[in-house]
Amino acid sequence: MSHEPLVELIRDGLVEGVHHGSAVVLAPDGSTRFAAGDVGTPMYPRSTAKPLQATAMARLGLRLSPAGFAIAAASHSGEPMHLDAVLEVLGGRSPDLLGNPADFPFDPVERDRWIAAGQAPARLAHNCSGKHAAMLATCDLNGWATDGYLDPAHPLQRAIAATVEDLTGRGIARVAVDGCGAPLFATTLRGLATAVSKIATAAPGTPEGLVADGIRRHPELVGGSRRDVTAVMRAVPGLIAKDGFEAVQVAALPDGTAIAVKIADGGDRARYPVLAALLGLCGVAVPPGPDNLRFTLSVGSSV
Repeated sequence: MSHEPLVELIRDGLVEGVHHGSAVVLAPDGSTRFAAGDVGTPMYPRSTAKPLQATAMARLGLRLSPAGFAIAAASHSGEPMHLDAVLEVLGGRSPDLLGNPADFPFDPVERDRWIAAGQAPARLAHNCSGKHAAMLATCDLNGWATDGYLDPAHPLQRAIAATVEDLTGRGIARVAVDGCGAPLFATTLRGLATAVSKIATAAPGTPEGLVADGIRRHPELVGGSRRDVTAVMRAVPGLIAKDGFEAVQVAALPDGTAIAVKIADGGDRARYPVLAALLGLCGVAVPPGPDNLRFTLSVGSSV
């Protein structure tokens, strides 16, 4: 990807560091309102793909509570409320069936508590366990074997791939393995923004609408008590947002205005300032993030 400078780190008035990246804002009609860098080259969406994966499972007949869909689309912090929500989706299935690795909670406070209590890494505590619990439930619902459910050739993953292509409007450029072991389907930032716009504007009760409703009702489950993705959704009524490893971010307003961001170096500190600046372009004011990080581009110059 051909990235541009997006965020500067300022110390006493001097630029100390620069984060390059790419970003796009789509208007409700799908036209480009702002673009910087390379928004048309395939990249790995990482966990920003989870709302798309949850939509695929809803299309396959999965029906969960709003909290269940929120945790299915989450990269959760491992707080007790998150573990309880995953257990609800498991519906009595053993957490040992989860195909994600064992891990400590993602949130540093929860991780320290977990370790202080002498608890070992657990599959339930992994930040992707909600998605995997939903995958197990979807397999059972459709009569598919849960053994091998992470294989790209498994019926579940083939169906998810088809939904990703449908929502993004683009073919999958490459298939890799995400950090949790699930297939990872490469797409473009423009494709990601297109997909999250469709989810945000879906009619109530549709598969996309069920996912959007869960995210909106339970932003605390999508991230966590100390996560910016949760804070920004609480601050902006109707916003759906999802962060991902390697500094990827998507967000969409209820009218379908959609944002997708990738920071080139994976630096997570640069991700939120770009999101805040682009929401500002859309007329939505949110806290800008640390004072020493600033968005570098004129939002009127790169459309």
